[in-house]
Amino acid sequence: MYIDSHAHIDGPEYEEDRDEVIARARDAGVHLILNVGTGDPHSGSLERAVGLAETHKEVYAAVGTHPHDARLFNDAAEERIRNLIRENDKVLAWGEIGLDYHYDNSPRDVQRDVFRRQLRAALDCDVPVIVHTREADSDTIQILREQFGQSNRGGIMHCFGGTLELAEAAMSLGFLISFSGNITFKKADDIRSVARHVPLESTLIETDCPYLSPVPFRGKRNEPARVLEVARELGAVHGMESKEIGAITTATFLKFFNVKTE
Repeated sequence: MYIDSHAHIDGPEYEEDRDEVIARARDAGVHLILNVGTGDPHSGSLERAVGLAETHKEVYAAVGTHPHDARLFNDAAEERIRNLIRENDKVLAWGEIGLDYHYDNSPRDVQRDVFRRQLRAALDCDVPVIVHTREADSDTIQILREQFGQSNRGGIMHCFGGTLELAEAAMSLGFLISFSGNITFKKADDIRSVARHVPLESTLIETDCPYLSPVPFRGKRNEPARVLEVARELGAVHGMESKEIGAITTATFLKFFNVKTE
């Protein structure tokens, strides 16, 4: 059994074959998908993500405002996210949230303020967070320590591509480290090195689909079934079979989110 701990299958990229994508995942042994709602928080995209989870038993959801859209976050957006979390048992986390200094689609000071605000709201709602960080390691861990340092709520560092220092700092705050298809890339030695040092009981696997298709599917639309390629690469890193990686990361996910499966 495998779990794709971060996907975006509610998006327009899957409009023509979404049910087939979910069926292919199931056939491949992926029995749970955490679908993460992003985009303009006022556009209905978060409700779309939750709706998908409500209509597919193997799909769960997370909702939050991505750092790209931090400039759009306001009181109404926060209340919308709070309500979705309160009213839907299949919403497991607040996210993805964080900092992205690569694209700077929102001003950095706004990103930091909105990151802090969403972390506080997640604590108030008593749910974990899913964190996106790119080229912002220092600010990310500083803010996490400020806002989450006294809690044991934790979360997920999604699509991890940072340093071992960032991973260790996050794990000290109760965070899990999730690896995506980029761990399979030829030039991803740094990511594989970090993965080698992250305890498997603190590790998750994901696709971040439709992005980051793993080798040998690079350049094609990604989908949850391909989380098996991430498991294979992690297995190679740790000298284990991919099925063992699947079993360990599945158990970690289910325990962390207190999800029961049939």
